This record gives sequence, C-alpha cells and structure tokens, in this order.
Amino acid sequence: MITSTSNKQVKHMKALLGSAKERTSSGCFAAEGWRMVSETPPARIRTLLLSEHFADSRTLRESGLLEKVPADRVFEVSGRVFDAISDTKTPQGIMAEVEMENYTAEYLLKAENAMLVFLENLQDPGNLGTIVRTAECAGATGIIMSRGTADIYNPKVVRSTMGSLYRMPFAYAEDLQAVIREARQRGIRVYAAHLGASGAYTDQDYTGPSAFLIGNEGRGLTEETAAAADEKILIPMAGQAESLNAAVSAAILLYEAVRQRTLYLK
Repeated sequence: MITSTSNKQVKHMKALLGSAKERTSSGCFAAEGWRMVSETPPARIRTLLLSEHFADSRTLRESGLLEKVPADRVFEVSGRVFDAISDTKTPQGIMAEVEMENYTAEYLLKAENAMLVFLENLQDPGNLGTIVRTAECAGATGIIMSRGTADIYNPKVVRSTMGSLYRMPFAYAEDLQAVIREARQRGIRVYAAHLGASGAYTDQDYTGPSAFLIGNEGRGLTEETAAAADEKILIPMAGQAESLNAAVSAAILLYEAVRQRTLYLK
C-alpha cells in the first residue's frame, strides 16, 4: 500500500497526466477510469495504479484484468493518494501507464481506399477526442495532424475518445502540406472544409480514396493548407452562426462518405 504522493510511481503517473514533455520522453501516457483502462491492450500497460477501494471491487475481480498484467506492475495506493493525483472530479480508482503507439503519415497514406481526416492546429481536447471517436465509428482509415494540433495523449483527449484511441491509427506531420501533396500523388482526393468554397460538400464523390481537411476552431484552415487541397467544400448553414463545431463538421463529412460508399457497394 502506497501512502505517500512522494512515491516514485505516483509522481511519475502524476507527471504523465500533466506534462506533454513527460509523456514524450517516457513514450507513455496515462489512461484513467475503468472504461479506458479496461479497453487498453494489456500488453501495452506498463504500470497499473489502483486505489485501495477499487482494488477490492467486484468490477476488477470479475474483469480478469489482474490476470493479464504482471503482478510487479500493479500498485495499490491509498484513497487520499489516488485523489491527489487524479485528473477527474470523481476518481474511479484506477489508472494505467500505457505505452504509446507509433504510426507514420506514410503508413496511413497506404491504406486501401483511404478515408482520412487531416487536422490543422485543432486546439480543443474535446473536439480532438470526439473526432477520433467519430472517425472510428465511420470507418475512417486514419487521422493525420499538424504539429500545432493538441496533444492526442492529453488526459482530456484520451477520455473523450472512449477507447477509440486504441483502434484509430493517427500520426503527427512535421509538414502537413507536404503530406497533403503526397496524398494527392497517391490518388487520394483531398477536400478542404472551407467557408469560402463555392460548392456544397454533397456535390462531390467520396467513393474513391478521400481525405477531409478540418482547421482550427476559431481561424479555420490556413490559406496555404486549403490551397493544397483538390477541392474546397462548404457545409451549408442557416441562421447567423459563423461556422460549425470542428468535430461536427468532421462527422458530417465522414458520414456523407459512408453514405456514398454504402450506396456504391449496393
């Protein structure tokens, strides 16, 4: 039983929750809450931290998780210690140090009949997590992000993916515009969601390899990145709102591609 927040394992987990630098240097991130931990591939769990109450819970006993994680990687801490390091308002009593998955943009561009999402400088963790989750639900083949996009291993992003983080391939690109050009050379048609577009998103054909460009929540896509796309597309809007939420826009575009591809397959 660990009863001090000065414990090495406890301090490291706290750092993973709060520091992108710590996550990058260790190659790990923190997954908190039963939903996220239970969906984590056991082979990727480097450390499992349990509060004294959750360690005795029926949920944990019946899950079989402890049979899949080596005993020397499991640490029990007092409720006070767990609450002190938790990133949530109502801690559930379980968190894991998880090894990162490493994909490359090159790998994602090789997907058969690709359906990709490109994100430029997206900042809101909730938006990013929702896009990851939506992309999995829609059957997207990957997400490629600019370096200016929020850290996908931020605890808020991790939680909002609801486990999709483990199943949706993603990569950060040092030069997003170069990756867009490479995608086009590979026959992937790239569409930029843009308020200045003259045609609606429903006017395009997404049955072949396709990619959607989504920009920053406040500023949208940079003109240079939008210009790198094959087409600019518009999601028509009524009322006086200036734009749709980034995650909503991504969902609309992805599911139009799903609709078209489903009809094509029939």
